[in-house]
Amino acid sequence: MHALHARLPKHFVLEERLERYADAIEAAPASYAGVWAEACRPLDAEGAARFSEVRLDMGCGKGAFTVEAAAREKDVLFVGIDFEPICIAYAAQKAVESGLDNVVFCPGISDKLGDYFAAGEVSRIYLNFPTPFPRKKEARQRLTYLDNLLRYRQILAPGGTVLLKTDSYPLWHFSQTQFALAGYDVSWESTDARAERPDDPMSWYEERLSAEGAKVFAIEAAAGEEPARNEEGVVEQTEPLSLIDYLPEDLSTMKYVPHGMQGTITNLRNLEKKGNYNRHL
Repeated sequence: MHALHARLPKHFVLEERLERYADAIEAAPASYAGVWAEACRPLDAEGAARFSEVRLDMGCGKGAFTVEAAAREKDVLFVGIDFEPICIAYAAQKAVESGLDNVVFCPGISDKLGDYFAAGEVSRIYLNFPTPFPRKKEARQRLTYLDNLLRYRQILAPGGTVLLKTDSYPLWHFSQTQFALAGYDVSWESTDARAERPDDPMSWYEERLSAEGAKVFAIEAAAGEEPARNEEGVVEQTEPLSLIDYLPEDLSTMKYVPHGMQGTITNLRNLEKKGNYNRHL
């Protein structure tokens, strides 16, 4: 997730937290592949024998968005996944304290989504303020990198969507290229998503970054026609991978610097002042 970290409380013991809130944690998500909607429905629930749909919050952080979304749509199962155990502990605490039975959190990574979910099982994937990983060598770690978007296609239900929100203009711009390469049809793009959809649940990251002056950039897209593949059956990556290539031409116009890129922007601005920087050389 994003490079914002809360200070841990004194006497915080991760193992104890994970055990205390275990009712909202599924440590082996692969065991639920294909049966999330049925298996996670409480035994004493009235009405439907399964949840109406399954949604994934990928890189869920501390779970504020996931729990708020689950509270609004109680017939939908929300699954939050994050690779940070501390985030899972905080998120599970929120879920248990909320009293909701339609939200569960799992430790996991994007590479394994095909193990965690069956084909067509997920109706929506949320990517809320993912880590931008600005360097070229880190590009494959971005949740909107081509390979990840191709993985999402496999688990999305027909008509299912991926919804990205970020404070990072360069990540948003890069993601536009990746959605196109992966064969997605974009239904919504925004350079001020909170203004256009003011009632959407808010993640902890959006709350913090908006207070610092961030605008929320968004893309929502559904899987369209299968993308073209080369002779080896691979969808080729053809776009620049460093987020530097997606910055505005004039860095002085950037009133807000996205988190995760402060050092990069500072260095580039210093090089510009010295006349030593031209991204096109």
